[in-house]
This record gives sequence, C-alpha cells and structure tokens, in this order.
Amino acid sequence: MSTGEPSSKSPPPSDPDTVPILPLRNSVLFPMSVVPINVGRPRSVRLVEDLLGRERAMVGVLSQRSPDVDEPTFKELFTVGTLARVVKVIRLGPSNYSVVLTGLGRFQLKSSLSLEPYMRAKIERVPESLVRDVELDALGAGLREATREVLGLMPNLPRDTAGILDNVREPGALADLIASNFPQAQASVGDKQEILEAFDVKARVRLVLAMVGRQLEVLRVKKEISSMVQEEMGKSQREYILRQQMKSIREELGEGGDEDEIDELRERIRRQKVPPEVDKVVRKQISRLRSMAQQSAEFNVTKTYLEWIADLPWSKTTVDRINVEDVRRCLDEDHLGLEKVKKRIVEFTAIRQLRADKKGPILLFIGPPGVGKTSLGKSIARSMGRRYERIALGGVRDEAEVRGHRRTYVGALPGRILQALKKAGTKNPVLVLDEVDKMGVDMRGDPAAALLEVLDPEQNSTFQDHYLDLPFDLSQVTFLATANNYEGIPAPLLDRMEVIDVPGYTRKDKLGIAREFLVPKQLSAHGLTEERLEFTEQGVEAIIDHYTREAGVRGLERTIAAVCRATAVKVAEGEDVHEVAGPEHVERVLGAHKYRPELAERTLDPGVATGLAWTPAGGDILFIEASKMPGRGNVVLTGNMRNVMQESATTAVSFVRSKAERLMLDPLWLKEIDLHVHVPKHGTPKDGPSAGVTMFAAVASLLLGAPVRSDVAMTGEISLRGRVLPVGGIKEKLLAAHRAGIREVLMPAKNRRDLDDVPQDIRDQVKITLISTMEEILPIVLQAPTRPPETSVAGEDEREEQAGI
Repeated sequence: MSTGEPSSKSPPPSDPDTVPILPLRNSVLFPMSVVPINVGRPRSVRLVEDLLGRERAMVGVLSQRSPDVDEPTFKELFTVGTLARVVKVIRLGPSNYSVVLTGLGRFQLKSSLSLEPYMRAKIERVPESLVRDVELDALGAGLREATREVLGLMPNLPRDTAGILDNVREPGALADLIASNFPQAQASVGDKQEILEAFDVKARVRLVLAMVGRQLEVLRVKKEISSMVQEEMGKSQREYILRQQMKSIREELGEGGDEDEIDELRERIRRQKVPPEVDKVVRKQISRLRSMAQQSAEFNVTKTYLEWIADLPWSKTTVDRINVEDVRRCLDEDHLGLEKVKKRIVEFTAIRQLRADKKGPILLFIGPPGVGKTSLGKSIARSMGRRYERIALGGVRDEAEVRGHRRTYVGALPGRILQALKKAGTKNPVLVLDEVDKMGVDMRGDPAAALLEVLDPEQNSTFQDHYLDLPFDLSQVTFLATANNYEGIPAPLLDRMEVIDVPGYTRKDKLGIAREFLVPKQLSAHGLTEERLEFTEQGVEAIIDHYTREAGVRGLERTIAAVCRATAVKVAEGEDVHEVAGPEHVERVLGAHKYRPELAERTLDPGVATGLAWTPAGGDILFIEASKMPGRGNVVLTGNMRNVMQESATTAVSFVRSKAERLMLDPLWLKEIDLHVHVPKHGTPKDGPSAGVTMFAAVASLLLGAPVRSDVAMTGEISLRGRVLPVGGIKEKLLAAHRAGIREVLMPAKNRRDLDDVPQDIRDQVKITLISTMEEILPIVLQAPTRPPETSVAGEDEREEQAGI
C-alpha cells in the first residue's frame, strides 16, 4: 500500500465541529459501515492529499442530490451525512485515490465555510438514541427475521452472511447495516438518504423493514414461479420456462415487457384522439396482439400497423395565422415579379381566412422549370404558420405509392400522402405535389387516378389508404401541385384543380432577382463577401444576355456560382482578392459567349420567316425556311415536325396555291417546281398549329422574291378560309421575342385578352400588331422584292397594286 508523502498544506482544523467535506456522487455512507471510495475529482483529490499521513483523520461525507453535477457546491448536497474516519488511502494514479472510510455517526450541516482548496463546513453531530422498549425490540426482531429470510432465498450468498445479523444487537445499527448493503437496483440514493435522515430509530427501522419486505415479496414470487414450473420442466421446455420467469420478474419489478409495450402503444393511440370507428379497429387489433407469440411474424405486422396509427396526426393541428398582409409580405420577400400569381395566392388565403371549414380549391402551378413554383408553396406555408412537406411524384408509376400497399404484402407501407402527414406531425400542413405531369402508367396502376380522391375537396375527408384501410380526413390539408405543362396531366385530375400559370421572367425581373437573391446567396455559399467580389449591374446583364437562355433562373444561379468559384479558388490560395464582376471579368471567367443575339441568324433572303413557339421550358423563336427546285409539284416537309405542324405547313401551301392569281403567280406554278419547307434544329421535336402564319409568310416570301423583315416575328393558326385563329402561350412567346431583340410581333386578334398578362415594359418595347386574316400579313412583314416573282402574269404596275392580298 502506498500512503504517499505528507502534504505541505495546513492540517485540517482541530475543532471537532469543523471538518472537511467529501461529496459522494452515487452512494450513501452509513454509520458502522466500512466502504472503499474512489476519489478523482479535483477538490476531493486535494482533500485526500491533505489527509495523507495523518492518523485517525475525520471527514464529513455528504451525498449529492443529483449525480450529474461534476463539482457540486453545498446547494447540491444533502444536509444530513455521516462523520467518517479515514482508515486507509491507496494511490491508484497521479490524481486518483481509493479511500477506505468507516462511518462513526450522523451529523447535520450547520454552515458552509469554503469550497477551495476543498469543501469545509461546520457540523453538529446527531447522537444515537439507545433507549430500548418493547415496540423497538419487536421491530428489530422482525427486521432481523425478514432479512434472514431474504438471505435464505438468495443461495449464492456466503454461508456466514446470516451470522453477521446476530452480532448486531442495536435495532438502529442493524437498520443502518442492512440499508448500507442493499443493492442499488432495489434502493436508490434518495431512498437510502431518507433512512439516513431518520433520526428516530423506530422510523428508521420501519423504513428498512418496508424495503426488505418489497425485496422479500419479489423473491417469494420467484420461488413460487420456480415451484410451479419445476414439475413440467424438461429439456425442450427449459428456454420457454426461463423466459416466463424473466417476464414475471420484470412485471413485479415494474421493468415492463411485451405487455407494457402493448399498453404503451394503446396509450399513445388514446392520446391521438382517434375517431370512434378507428378506435374500434384498434381495440380489436390490440386484443389480437395480446394473444400472439412475440416470435410470430403476425405479431410484428400487427404491431407495426398499430404504431402507424399511433404516429399519424388524427387530431393534432397547428393554429392558422392567416393574414392577408402577412401573406403578401412573405410573397414579396421570397419572390420578385409574378404579380398575377401573387394576387391569386392572396385571394386564396383571404378565402381561407374568412371560411371556418378551411376548405378551398386545389391550386396547380404550371410553368417552365426554375420559375419558383415549389418555393411558392414554402412561402404560403410560412405565411399561414403551417408545416410544409413536399411529395415528389416525378417518375412514379405505381398506384401504391399514393394509396399504399395492402398489409398482406411483405414490406407493406402506407402511401406517400400519409407518410408526409406523419413527417409533418399535423393534419393541416401545406403539401406540395411536385411534378404531377411526370407520373407514368404501367401494369401496376395509374397513380394519377389514385390522386383523384386525394385532390377532390368533396371526397378527401374520408380518404382511405390501402395499408390503413381506415378513413383519414384530408380536408384540412392545403394541397398545392406543380407541373411544367398540361399534356401529362389527365383531364379528370386537371378538372379538380385550379390552374395558375407561372410564366418565365423578363430580363428586368432576372436582373432584380439576381441582385436581390441570387448574388447574396451565392456569395455566402462560397464564403465570399462583396469586398472580395462585387457584381456590377453590367456584369449580371452580360451573364443574362450571353450565358443563359431560359425562362427561369436556375441557369443564371449556376453561372453566378461559376463566377464565385473562380474567386473562391484565389482566396483559398492566399491571394488578397478584390475583384469586380463586370462584363470583361465575366467573359474572362466563363469564356466565349454561349449565346449571341438571334437577329444575327436572320438574313434578308426570301423564304425565311421568324415564328414564335411555346416549350415546357418557356417561349422560344422558330425559323421557318422555304426553298424551291425544279420538279413536279412535290411538297417536302423536314425538321422533325409532328402531325399537327405538318398539317399547318400543308394548309399554308394550299392557301398560297388558292391565292396564286392575287399573288400574281401562274396557277400552274407548282407543276414545274418542288417546294421544300424546313424547320431547323432537327433534334428537337416540334408540333402545334401556331406556326401556320409563319409558314405562309415564308412560302409567300420565297415565291414573291420579297424577304421578310428581320425584326418581325409572328404566331397564329391559319385556316383554309384565310382566318388567323388564336393560340396559347402568348406571354412566353412575347418574352422570347423580347430576349431575341424582336421589335414587332404579329399575333391573332382573338388573343387580345392575353396581353393583360404581359408585363408593361415588354409591351412598351415590342410593338404588338393584332391580325384577323392572312391578307393583313404580307403588307406588314414583306420588304421590297429583290427579284421578280415566279411566272408572273401581271406587269410591274399591276404587281405593285396587288402586292398585299
């Protein structure tokens, strides 16, 4: 044994009422007990080192109220403890000791003196009452007998353990001895401290007798279980019997088991306040679960089913904070432009604010990628104070993804709707059904058809998932859907939703979005500040004009990120960078211009006209080329044109033939030549009727030898009677014309109402000419002929008079 060297510090005070205090974390020291204690905390180590080499040194031992406190003060200690004598000190390490203490008697803490270098306090010793009477002797005898019976039921104890009880005659000392040796599992620190604080001997003995009685009952039950199963025990049943014993013991000790898990599950479902029809099913399933063996597969299936019921928010909702001003503010903070869309969302939330049942239409945002359809849902959820969840439906082909799987299948789960509600934790979140136009159909069903009930406000209050097979109320869920185009959405599903078109952004909008949102976001994402990299307005304009060509802003954000990365590399290499992202810097980082003004692609040759087209990614310009060669009247159509567009080309050629005389063309001109109509960009499929006007202008320009103006684009469907019919996507097409530098656009007069959706700055910069008949087109778009028309039958004066039919 290593006792160490005597400390150089001052010895403990000689006053018997002033002692150093040693705190215990997880135990209680009783009088007449000898216990080893490991000491490792700084204050306690300093105390032990101060006591090294001192004989019969005394310390006051107090237990902590909470074991989590590492360096307790007097407030974290009990006020009643045991005065102990240091018997032996063993050094275990540089700052780690084992101290053997023997308890002398109880004391009460009177006042604290100091915490450093170790705890010291004034104490008052509590004398032990030695008065004996009949009741106390009876209590002591009962305690001794009960303890002896407990020891008899524990066969693994040493034989002389019971003999120690006969050597202790005082009932109070006997109670202390038994309490000090009681296992931690059956008596906590609080229970033992209560016994230590029992100064009255009778009260102390009663407390220990109750503790021993509880342990005795547990051991008796264990013996009874062993006796009951002893006769039936055999090799094949041994494992089962042991499990039953363990289960019964755990139940008696309150440690739970399968029954406790089932009861806990039942309580969780009760707290969810499920509807009566659901509660009826739950009671039946729990009754079946109690009768099943835990090892059976059906047990786990039923338990998982009940856990899903317990996890779903049957009655939990968030309080709506619907305020029109808050909604408008949130939308303006998160999105720039989109005024018509914002107006409709404000109307939508205003109705929610006024109606008590919270029902309303299902909104469907349709627009090109990157225009903020999904983020609109986040803004709505934030403004309403609701939870937000997103369900990605792109590529989903299985109906079970929406409605769930039957429980008879292995690995069955509820559908994505209920999974999202479980994740949200409330029954009234904002759920965004993303990309509803990209769901597929195969042998496993039609997921779009499964959404019909989900998105019908009149039916979704009793939505039934195949897995639960119970009605769940979806009427309080705010459903929002997004799509890129109408084509992939079945008509019955589209009928259940109110469509809000989210068009692309103008150049001005993109500039504002980049300045307010994208540039600060990317600078922060790359660890940069404006002092390191400053984007000028001209630099952002160069990115928009020469490196992106899109309706949304995703490509713009990626290009801004590319500029930021170039600067981030220099900063990471230790350079002191202060760069200005102007047009020259942008071109130096991103390279040559990716896009050039499309006016450069148009020439003054006859037979070339510029049209406007709508695509899922926004509007675009479309070139129609017409050419002729000697032949026998054949018409060749190329350029990956689909059926509707081919019919538009055929209609345009037929109309030119029918008006050959008014165009000063030989009625038999087509017999001597072949006509070829071509649309460039073979790799892109093209369809739709809106190129009819452009094809007519291209063919007429070729045959008349008059080029089409390079700053004019057109759109519109044509008929054989010469009418110009309305088309869709007017805003997207005008945005594309503005991006391409078009100065005038011809469009059907019946599309006049669609001009309300076009931003005013676009209408100010692009001249819009409304046309009703094809006779109005040629005088506007054709320039002076560069060569005489084919096989003309009229003179020059007559040709000038009849130039516009």
